[in-house]
This record gives sequence, structure tokens and C-alpha cells, in this order.
Amino acid sequence: MKYITAFLLPLMLSGCVLTEQNTNQGAAAEAIALEHDEFACVVSDELGQEMCETTNEGVVAVIHPAEPIELNLSEETVPAPIEITDTWDRVRKNFTFHVPDKQRVISQRNWYLRHPSYMSRVSKRAEPFLYYITEELEKAGMPAELALLPIVESAFDPFAYSHGRAAGMWQFIPSTGKNYGMKQTWWYDGRRDVIASTAGAIKYLQRLHNMFDGDWLHALAAYNSGEGRVMRAIRNNKRKGRPTDFWALDLPRETRAYVPKLLALADILANKEEYGFAWPSVNNQPVIEIVDVQSQIDLAVAAKKAGLTTKELHALNPGYNRWATDPDGPHRLVVPLQVAEDFVAALAETDKKDRLNWVRHKVKSGESLGLIAKKYNTTIDVIQSINGMNDNVIFTNDFLLVPIALKSMEEYSLSADQRLARKQAEKKGAYQLTHKIENGDTFWDLSRTYKVAVRDLAKWNGMAPRDPLRPGKELVVWVNQVSEKQTDNSIMRTLTYTVRNGDSLSRIASKFNVKVSDITKWNSLKAKRYLQPGQKLKLYVDVTET
Repeated sequence: MKYITAFLLPLMLSGCVLTEQNTNQGAAAEAIALEHDEFACVVSDELGQEMCETTNEGVVAVIHPAEPIELNLSEETVPAPIEITDTWDRVRKNFTFHVPDKQRVISQRNWYLRHPSYMSRVSKRAEPFLYYITEELEKAGMPAELALLPIVESAFDPFAYSHGRAAGMWQFIPSTGKNYGMKQTWWYDGRRDVIASTAGAIKYLQRLHNMFDGDWLHALAAYNSGEGRVMRAIRNNKRKGRPTDFWALDLPRETRAYVPKLLALADILANKEEYGFAWPSVNNQPVIEIVDVQSQIDLAVAAKKAGLTTKELHALNPGYNRWATDPDGPHRLVVPLQVAEDFVAALAETDKKDRLNWVRHKVKSGESLGLIAKKYNTTIDVIQSINGMNDNVIFTNDFLLVPIALKSMEEYSLSADQRLARKQAEKKGAYQLTHKIENGDTFWDLSRTYKVAVRDLAKWNGMAPRDPLRPGKELVVWVNQVSEKQTDNSIMRTLTYTVRNGDSLSRIASKFNVKVSDITKWNSLKAKRYLQPGQKLKLYVDVTET
């Protein structure tokens, strides 16, 4: 049997590089230090010390999967390998870059050589998509070394999100992603879609290569820190009569380390036998198929028809943020090659109306389209389109047809909502507070109010410090102490409650004036899980001062 590896959460932290004024998607170039215990290098000379500092500069948190999902591919359905059996070997045989013997490259190379387990984890993440990416780079006539770029950018994690608002395997910020064809909606984020983001990365790198007159090192530096910054560095050196090659440019530290990382990886792969480095292999054969499903479809419905779990399907289609594909497209799903034919046949036998589940909702007094959309985890425009509405006007006792998920939201574990829920539930302090965003709130103001770091506050909520705050959204805040100011003149007491016969989460929540969702977070429970008599629950209860 053969296997390809996709991606699972729970989450672990890795790292990436971010410049303060980053104008493109290279915000996660330092996808090394946090995942590798923030190594400390020891050097004796001044240049070496600078390289050590450069290696650790600008590290920020990025979500990475902790364990792989294995997709079983039988021998009978997988094409026989071609002459080159390892995709990484195919990549290295086409290398063209010159790797100079410079301290910045040596520093990065030495780190990789000391941490072979890192490459093992990264290569597992790469397995489902490496062959596809290599094929696309070759079709575009791009250097084979660029197949290594997702290692530097995101450690080959399509779910990666940096504190510079860069997302996906190729780490695009929202604006650059849109400029290069990556649609971003409530339902879908093309930056996380490996198919869309790979196409966008190739187009962007081609543009940078042309912009810098065929100099790939300049183009890569611009991919990380922005073409404007690299252009200014070149002009400054010309004005001063200095060389204008990458190594001579005055660039941010993280960019000075970014290109050497790629060159170091290429050098190790090209000379792995000489270095005695066990670079993991990836079968040089197609393992995925792109299927046009032609309309919106519940991921659980699609997974069932493909013979996969919802997690497995979502892992191969990380661009979808919710329980279903985007109603306005793209209408495609990536599936393992071995199931593609049966999946297409199953779809052909399924009427479009059966690709989603529906509920007939009776409008109650005081309800709005927004409230109804939120209740069913969909959007206003979807409800309007389905019901032929031209505005938001609804009346009490009207009936609306609304699409709903086939399974509970917990089954869509890789959706944006579930990833955020797990992120917010990770304990980062003694007490967990909830702040409902109001008009005018900023991360800076909230960090001062709760006496926490801006970066921590954003990270606890799966956001970047520069992300906009939407009024009404709830933020999780972890603190080690609770002041009167933080809780409106109340004291938070930690209680251990023993479950009794007849208790339910809602009953306990009502008794202690807390939310059911808070109890489930504090105790890592599933909302629909039955409580057992004698079970211990941790509660954080506010006691008003008198």
C-alpha cells in the first residue's frame, strides 16, 4: 500500500519571518525557529554573530498541523512510478542556481543539517501537493529551486497564518492574493487553496523576475520584503557606486536570511549524500485529481461520495473556510487520484438540490436576515439568492428556505470556525475573559486595558495585530490575575464543581451565571457530550463586590 499525507489540527506553533512594512506575501520566511525550539547558535566572529541574530529575527507564530492524515492509495489504482522515483530527486536534477560559499548560507545550512527531523515533518506536509507543484513549475519554465520556497515560507502548511496577515502555503497577504487571482470571501480563501495559490505564486514570481532583469535572488528578496524595498536598495547602491547584487544590498535582516535559507536547502538537497543528510523521499507520481463539482456542495456530502472522511477532504481543500464550498465558486474539489473516477460518477447521479441540506425556517418576531444567517452558519446573500429576494425585508411568519450543514459543526474540524474555537480554547493563562468588540476598539487599546501584549491578544484569537476588529465579535483574553477594572468591579473565583444526577451543561451554566460555551472551553468538552455524575468541572465565576 502507498500513502500520501494531508493535514490535521490540533495545532502547533511554527514560525515565519515578517517585516514591519512588508508589502507582499513573504511574511512567513522564518518558518523554522519556533518549530525548532528557537535554537541558539554559538559563533566567535562578528560576522557569524550577525548571521546568528539574522536567523532568529522577526519570528512570529504560525498555525501548523501536528499530525498527518493518511490517505490510503492502493497499488492497483496508482500509476507506476516513472524512471525518477522520488519527486525531490526530480527537483534536484533540474537545479540551476549557484550557491555561494557565504557565511549567511553556511549558517542556515548548518542549522538544517543539525535538525533532520524538521525536514521529515515538512516533507510529510508536502506529499499531497509536491508532485503537482513541481509539474506546474516545470510547465511555466520556472527554476526547480522554487519547489523549496514553500518550506521557507510556511513549512509547506496551507493553513499557515502569519502575524503579517499572510496566509497559505505561499504566504500571500490579502491585497497581493487578490491581485494574483486568489478570491477571498466568507466561504473561501484562495490563499489557502493550493491550486489557486500555486498559480498566483508562479505569476507573481515571473513578474518579479522580469522586473529585476532576470536576477532571481533580487526577485526572491522582493517576494519576501516587497519589490519597492529591493528597488530602493539597488538605487541607493548605484548612487553610492557600490555593487548591486543581492549580497551587497542593505535589506532587512529577515530578508537577508530569507534567500540564504532557500539556497541552503538547495545545497543540502543537491549534495545530500556528501552531507550524509537523510532527505525524505516523495513518490514521483500524481496522487491528486481536481474535480469540477459545478455547484455549491456540503463538504460532508462530498466526502461521503468520495469515500473519505470530512477531515481528509478538507485537508486536501484548505481554501474552504466553512462547511460547504463557496456558492459562487470556485466549484472544484481536490481528491485522491484513486477515488476520482468513482467520485465523479457519484456526483453525476446526485441532483444539485441534494448537494446541500435544507431547512424551512419560519421567521419569528424580531428576527433579521443577519440573525437567521448566523443561526444556520450561512450568509445573507445565499438566503436572498435561494429565496429570490432583492432586499433584506422579511416579515414575521414568512417562510425562508435556508441551507444547513449535514453534520454538526464539530465534524468540520478544519473549517475556519473550528480552527478558531480550538485556538481560543488553548489555555494561555490562569483566567479566560471574553471581550465583545465595540465600535472604536483596537488591539492596542484592548492590550492596555487587559495589560497583555498586542501580539499575544491577536494570536489567542487566530488573528494578526493589523486585522480589523468587527463590532459584535468576541475575543478571548487570557490573564494571570483579574483586576476590578477588568471585570467591572467583580472578583473572579475559580471553582471545582462536581456533576450531580440530572445536571446538564445548561443547568450548570444557569446556576453559576456563565455561558455553556465557556464551560466547554474551560474543560475541553464537546457541547453535546453527556455529563457523568461525579465528573469534576472547572468554573470561573464572577462574584460581585458589595
